[in-house]
Amino acid sequence: MNTSVLTLEERSNIESGSWFSKLSPALRQAILARATVRRLADGATLSARGTPAQEWVGVAKGAVRVSSVSLSGKQVTLTYVEPGTWFGDIALFDGLPRTHDASAHGETTLLIVRKSDFKELLAQHVELYDALLRLNCRRLRLMFDQIEDLNTRPLAARLAKQVMLLARSYGVQEGEEIRIGLALAQEDLAQLLGASRQRVNQELKGFEREGAVRIEPTRLVVLSKDKLLAIAER
Repeated sequence: MNTSVLTLEERSNIESGSWFSKLSPALRQAILARATVRRLADGATLSARGTPAQEWVGVAKGAVRVSSVSLSGKQVTLTYVEPGTWFGDIALFDGLPRTHDASAHGETTLLIVRKSDFKELLAQHVELYDALLRLNCRRLRLMFDQIEDLNTRPLAARLAKQVMLLARSYGVQEGEEIRIGLALAQEDLAQLLGASRQRVNQELKGFEREGAVRIEPTRLVVLSKDKLLAIAER
């Protein structure tokens, strides 16, 4: 891959990713050598549920919205894949179709590794098997944590935790404040938490009264991480 087509910020996002940065230099170089850059406009489709898996993907900028369609036909957001994160390997391993829809949320830059190249990487670098096993164990632990939170913790605690995660992944420090760069409507937050938009709105207004956040159109600004953490631990 000619990494000069990535901006410095995009390249930094990939190389500093918590999983990718722990790989050996040889494996990192081998992955980048097989990757091509793809830029998607906001809302553009990356892959659709039920289609064959053909690519392994790293997010260099923006976010990938992973969603499904409810029985009523409504599109429901399950998660947002942040910069520095690689995904799509599960379907390449088991050979089954994609389980969810994936689309760009905002202008998004991706590194794409074709299925054939992914298989070659696995054949040539045993390290990749172990690294992906650890990555998928982490995903499984996070999924169990989310299920536990959904069944045992109040909405306010889950919402505060989600805002802190967004601030960590997309936060831009502005003095004492942290502006979350990912544009999310309250409906988007509600879908992530399995709640109604009205309840999420009520909780956010409570956070605002406590001085934890400031609500702006399609943006949240964290005013106090300590206050958010206290809400998350209630």
